[in-house]
Amino acid sequence: MKTMENEKQKPVLLSVLAHPDDETFGMGGTLAYYARNGVDVYLVCATRGEVGEVDPKLLEGHKDIAEVREGELRCAAGVLGLKGVHFLDYRDSGMQGSLDNQHHQALAAAPLEEVAVKVAAQIRKLRPQVVLTFDPIGGYRHPDHIAVQRATVRAFQLAGDLKYIEPDGIPPHQPQKLFFHTMPRSFLWAAVLMILLSGKDPSKFGANRDIDLLSIAREHFPVHASIDYTSVREIRDRAAKCHISQGGAEVANGAQAWLRQLFQKKELFMQAYPAPRGRIKLRDLFSGIKIS
Repeated sequence: MKTMENEKQKPVLLSVLAHPDDETFGMGGTLAYYARNGVDVYLVCATRGEVGEVDPKLLEGHKDIAEVREGELRCAAGVLGLKGVHFLDYRDSGMQGSLDNQHHQALAAAPLEEVAVKVAAQIRKLRPQVVLTFDPIGGYRHPDHIAVQRATVRAFQLAGDLKYIEPDGIPPHQPQKLFFHTMPRSFLWAAVLMILLSGKDPSKFGANRDIDLLSIAREHFPVHASIDYTSVREIRDRAAKCHISQGGAEVANGAQAWLRQLFQKKELFMQAYPAPRGRIKLRDLFSGIKIS
């Protein structure tokens, strides 16, 4: 992809996600790739990951988990080369069925239109040509991932709607493309197999056994774009180390290391807008984009 030299015609990419670490573990390779190729890359993060589990030692010198997770995100954003980070100031909702879902500030409990208006304001302000968010099941059915995905889809429409008057008077802007990041099914099925071989139940995956990896692997989303981030893999891995509280600094070994080596080369996206005609396989999210 060619780097734009004219500052007034610089390409802009906006990623709208739910928690600190989503930007690195999900699509960090893609964000780093575009940041290193002349694109202004921005992140909107809906929460500060307040419900995440953190080693008490990591809380030393911090007032709470949210401050720890925000610090980790800003560290990762700096490594990835992000131009800016904006928080929507909702609260982490926790996994489906947890009491945190009902917190009055929880993202999952917030009205869709309310969240969409906030995201639309950022789209109008930053004026991206390309917007990224989660797939329809939020990757692994996290309530916050699903909530922010739906809000982003709505915001994508609102931002370009000439009839919608933004509260701060920011003029309309219609991004040219909307993509959903989705995990490779081959990776998920490989993980399911490894779990089965270890004698565990893949439908009860994770530290709290609340992720049904088997049903997630059975979901199918078309892949319209594949971004090879081999050239910035080291940058993505350094960003992951910023997320100490989420295990980013842990060294993979054995089967885990094998899976990472096999699959951590490309990130996959489904094109939501414009609806693709026929089968397409893009190598660049900005393919066909007009910069003005």
